[in-house]
Amino acid sequence: MQLSYWEIKNWFSNVDFTIVGSGIVGLHTALALRERFPSSKILILEKGILPQGASTKNAGFACFGSISEIIDDLKTHTEEEVIQLIQKRYAGLQLLRKNLGDSVIDLKPYGGFELFLKEDESFYNECIQKISFINDIIKPLFKTDVFSKEVDRFNFGGIFENLIFNPFEAQIDTGNMMQALLKKAHQNDILILNSQTVTSFQEVNDFVEVETNGITFKTSKLLFTTNGFASQLTNNQVKPARAQVLITKPIPNLDIKGTFHLDKGYFYFRNINDRILFGGGRNLDFVGETTTSHDTTELIQNRLEELLKTVILPHQTFEIEHRWSGTMGVGTHKNPIVEQLSNHVYCGVRMGGMGVAIGSLVGQELADLI
Repeated sequence: MQLSYWEIKNWFSNVDFTIVGSGIVGLHTALALRERFPSSKILILEKGILPQGASTKNAGFACFGSISEIIDDLKTHTEEEVIQLIQKRYAGLQLLRKNLGDSVIDLKPYGGFELFLKEDESFYNECIQKISFINDIIKPLFKTDVFSKEVDRFNFGGIFENLIFNPFEAQIDTGNMMQALLKKAHQNDILILNSQTVTSFQEVNDFVEVETNGITFKTSKLLFTTNGFASQLTNNQVKPARAQVLITKPIPNLDIKGTFHLDKGYFYFRNINDRILFGGGRNLDFVGETTTSHDTTELIQNRLEELLKTVILPHQTFEIEHRWSGTMGVGTHKNPIVEQLSNHVYCGVRMGGMGVAIGSLVGQELADLI
């Protein structure tokens, strides 16, 4: 691409910070850098027309982990690590609310519910029995009990009659959130270029030379916030994880409100006004879903529809209006990776499916490394 003098002068000269990825983490990083360095030139590169990970494709859950997820995490993490994870997720949600405002992100504090299929009796019993234990270990964070047992009032099918309720969960409008962040970035003189894929970068003395599919330029600092696309940066500590989703057409008299978890959080659903958004199922094919492809598969979409018919909406007719998928970043450990990779290159990645909860905090922590 042959750039004009004006393009070189205004966009690609004297760049202080270049951020790769315009999702939740990337935009929060840029805004935090602007606060710390008011006169700096900040450039964000995004390979898609919209963020290509999960920022505009997630389900809009303002959550920090269902009880089954927490119990499952305790099998691979220490108790202290799990508490720190929950604390970080909850603090991140508060930061997101503070930065944008509840009305802007359309936060609805309906609470969260976990339901258990009849075939999961042993795990259901384990979760019920451990409610008081989990409440005890996280009470210092919330100053009260978080989880409680409630009788199913939604007329779900094929589940145990008791749900586990969490009053601290809420739902947000993901589209509103990202539009507000993009607007705030523009208002703070942060430059955003779309359809720019970083193909290579090289540190040279006190700067980094960055090459994309269309341009080559120099930047003082290079920060990657590419989450599920970051495996090469982190020596495969991050793996992509596709999350498939569908949404129904409007359903008259829908009486389901809240965020809902099923099967250790591998399935999740919520209402959006009078529709049901339902996603998950990568545990049906972990190998196949370790991909950055945004296709959907019959295996998972059929299972989502089956659970809609038999569990979520067993007494109602519905039609599917739309299907999509997004790319999360996961690993053997759920703590995000926020680190300096070399003299002038940094990364904030591996949200572990909790980007809404911790994205704002990771962006702040990444900016604080500079």
